[in-house]
Amino acid sequence: MALLQNIPALVVLERFPVPVLAISEDGTILFANTAFGEMVGRGTDEVKNMPFAEVFHSVPAAESAVSVMRAHAGMLVELVHHDGSIVRARMSKSALLRGDDPVALATFQDLTEQLWADEL
Repeated sequence: MALLQNIPALVVLERFPVPVLAISEDGTILFANTAFGEMVGRGTDEVKNMPFAEVFHSVPAAESAVSVMRAHAGMLVELVHHDGSIVRARMSKSALLRGDDPVALATFQDLTEQLWADEL
């Protein structure tokens, strides 16, 4: 238990085997773990330097990024891979559940290959 109490949250999030992304209301990407970077074919620093609208294929521009992520929680979203292809993934609800949280933190399940197989 002492080990868990002393591990910083960012270290835990980085070690998650699933893609994790944290974003602020203005669209600044605050955190992306290695698994998220691999899913979209980019390094984590590159992802963190991208605007929200360049990571998500089609998002409403008039809403805050946190609102968009909350509105699409549990749904299939389209992300832009480095090679220009579309990555289709199910996005979780934000782990930060309060309505006034200025940050959304979600995990993603890449369904691209499964959906391609289902369409054939």
